[in-house]
Amino acid sequence: MTAKFSKSFVAAMTAILIGTTTLATPAMAGGQFSLSFAPQSADQQQVLGLGLLALALVNGVSDPGANVRQTGDFNSAGFNQNGHGNNGLIVQQGNGHKGAVEQVGNNNNCALLQFGDNTTGRCAQYGDNQSSLTTVFGF
Repeated sequence: MTAKFSKSFVAAMTAILIGTTTLATPAMAGGQFSLSFAPQSADQQQVLGLGLLALALVNGVSDPGANVRQTGDFNSAGFNQNGHGNNGLIVQQGNGHKGAVEQVGNNNNCALLQFGDNTTGRCAQYGDNQSSLTTVFGF
């Protein structure tokens, strides 16, 4: 019984150590952290899609499709959209950001928001009627 508990305890502690190291490494190496939200139900996707369209309007975007708003220097943004009715928005505030939106399918909505400095972010959607929001903070 003690040997079984000891092996389980060692395995659990190893998993925690690996998990903690994995979580800390990107922040130290890349100087960034990100938060992403992708709804799981059709109702949630529709609500987020409408919210993203409202966000685009607030950012001065009046045409659907691919839109970029940048404040700062040395930022880059790219889009790959294949399908109909796709909307992508990249907002970059700060310097040295690299952002990309890839949408393959129809009626997808994605916003990539980058703040701080020197972040790399990507939004990828393969399919129809998807919505997602990714926010990246660099330091």
